[in-house]
Amino acid sequence: MTYSVAVAGASGYAGGELLRLLADHPEFEIRTVTGHSNAGKPLIASQPHLRSLAHLTLRETTPEVLDGHDVVFFALPHGASGALTAQLKNVRLAIDCGADHRLTSEADWAAFYGGDFNEAWTYGVPELIVGTGASAGEHPRQRANLVGATKIAAPGCNASTVALSLAPGIAAGVIEASDIVTVLAVGPSGAGKAAHTHLLGSELMGTANPYAVGGTHRHIPEIQQALRGAGAENPTLSFTPVLVPMSRGILATTTARIVPGTSAADVRAAWEQAYADETFVHVLPEGVFPRTADTVGANTCLMGIAIDEAAGRVVIVAAVDNLAKGTAGAAIQSANIALGIPEATGLSVNGVAP
Repeated sequence: MTYSVAVAGASGYAGGELLRLLADHPEFEIRTVTGHSNAGKPLIASQPHLRSLAHLTLRETTPEVLDGHDVVFFALPHGASGALTAQLKNVRLAIDCGADHRLTSEADWAAFYGGDFNEAWTYGVPELIVGTGASAGEHPRQRANLVGATKIAAPGCNASTVALSLAPGIAAGVIEASDIVTVLAVGPSGAGKAAHTHLLGSELMGTANPYAVGGTHRHIPEIQQALRGAGAENPTLSFTPVLVPMSRGILATTTARIVPGTSAADVRAAWEQAYADETFVHVLPEGVFPRTADTVGANTCLMGIAIDEAAGRVVIVAAVDNLAKGTAGAAIQSANIALGIPEATGLSVNGVAP
């Protein structure tokens, strides 16, 4: 079966990555693309790398234009999709790549985003642990909740990277959730395509810039929400992102205290067992750690695990492409599950090198 697809916000980075992946998806047919200031212009003017989609013209982002498609992907800034999604009447599946439908807590939305609060949709991280099972490999996963879903909230790229990094240890009871520290090196494409002085190449080259320091980053409540689902009662974390001069990618280094009396072997086993059967989340061999370069263009999250015995902490280093597995890939992977399409359709574990 072929599903008709519309992509709202097609002229941006996330929209462009959605289109790149959708263009080769055998079950999806891209029929409509929309933009804001670029409406009426050829898509190829905004996304010159998408040669196979040169026939498409950007249209206005309105409910009337989007309604009637089988699947609609929203790649809009936070606060922009909620009002639109509420007006759709004839769409089989809506996937929001923005923040509008991620949070279940209205108080968290008010504290970190502000503006109108919208209902939470099914969270689009299939591999995320959402309960406990007989063993680490048997913990329930979010993919079960995505089967047959009609509304999906794709994750924040930083949030899903950190949540996937921590969930196995929390669900297995080998780490504590009250003293988590994570520092992320992130590429500027995560900030979108809008022109900002601090994102100019001349401002980024040769430097690393921390931002949203001191617990102010908007992905913090999303991470806490995911960790509660994995079994953490009151997760607390110090979250510090650092902008670095690579166009795309996230390298998240996360540490947490090991539960006293837990062996190093048991700690590592929690992650290895949790992700042993996952197509897109890979735990690397002991002593091996990922590079962001190895995830570019791929729908993969690569993890290295180390035990800092002197500090009594586990160190998880995770790498993703923020536009692929972090956003567009997660959205398409979740859409596949919702529609009963094989989960890996249209997605690759292979990156681009050099």
